[in-house]
Amino acid sequence: MSTVRAAVLVRSGDDGPFTKTRPIEIHNLTLDSPGAGELAVRIHAAGLCHSDLSVINGDRPRPTPIVLGHEAAGEITAVGDGVTDFVVGNRVVLAFVPSCGECEPCLSGRAALCEPGAQTNTAGTLASGERRWTSDDGELLHHHLGISAFAEQTIVSELSAIKIPDDLPYDVASLFGCAVLTGVGAALNAAEIEPGQTVAVFGLGGVGLAAVMGAKLAGAGRVIGVDPIEHKRALALEIGADETLDGAPGSVELLRKMTGAGADRVIETAGSASVLESAYLSTARGGITVTVGLPNPAAVLSIPAVSLVAEERTLRGSYLGSANPSDMLPKLFDHWRGGNLPVERLISGTLTFDQLNEGFDRLASGEAIRQILVP
Repeated sequence: MSTVRAAVLVRSGDDGPFTKTRPIEIHNLTLDSPGAGELAVRIHAAGLCHSDLSVINGDRPRPTPIVLGHEAAGEITAVGDGVTDFVVGNRVVLAFVPSCGECEPCLSGRAALCEPGAQTNTAGTLASGERRWTSDDGELLHHHLGISAFAEQTIVSELSAIKIPDDLPYDVASLFGCAVLTGVGAALNAAEIEPGQTVAVFGLGGVGLAAVMGAKLAGAGRVIGVDPIEHKRALALEIGADETLDGAPGSVELLRKMTGAGADRVIETAGSASVLESAYLSTARGGITVTVGLPNPAAVLSIPAVSLVAEERTLRGSYLGSANPSDMLPKLFDHWRGGNLPVERLISGTLTFDQLNEGFDRLASGEAIRQILVP
């Protein structure tokens, strides 16, 4: 048991600016020792992600108060009973679905859909069903996606941790747990990109830019990035996109004209039903549209129903990159080492605890791509 500084979301549903409403407060909390099958992890770097933002603004309902953060890397400082695959001193990246390996989705190779993992993530507990955070007045706080990375130290299930190589810096490693795994995984696992195909990516935040990298890694012959923000389009061109569009009205028609009949594969990462509609309409006959964004649960998608059959179109979702993190991440680490995944280019800067509300304002406005909290 220890006293830990952590960022607590005290309420959900704020529209911002968060520098005025200040939904995130910094508290000294009591953190229990790791239980059976759990790890204590000293957080060295944690990324600010739109999935965190969607909890703050209410698009992704989670119980509060909750210690935020789900994209992180750190060092193991203690292990609970029964842990055999990790020891103190291991460097790890954290994955936000604690895959049990025993439920039907896990056994069928779909770890992102782990049923117990989904249940505990929604409840705001660890995989054990327990909560390890306590406030000064004795209130138990919730865990965010089994990680709660916006803290000096956290407790996670051993199911949430993957070892990282010694030459991978913590700030870069943190992004592999969400942005890279989700974006690159969507390109490699869900979009089924074939060499030479044309791929369009709608939304060029951290996940979308990772999808651009993934499309190039898959051998795409042409990659088109779509985003209204100029500096994101510029970065996309630097890391692998061949062309970009600003997403203004008429962009769907322009993209279809540029490609002849639409892109073979389209990946949507913006978390907007209207953007997903544009992405679908930009996909060629016989093509695949993949969505990884998380819109408000009330958002409704409207597409021509007959196109799914008459044009043999595929629309599919991808969560956690449709990947098994323990299998896929070591391969992605090798691609980073080989220069094929310039993940460090996604980092916009670093933050302290006291700058988190400001950081989420920058994320919401599109000013920043991936800011890194260094506790």
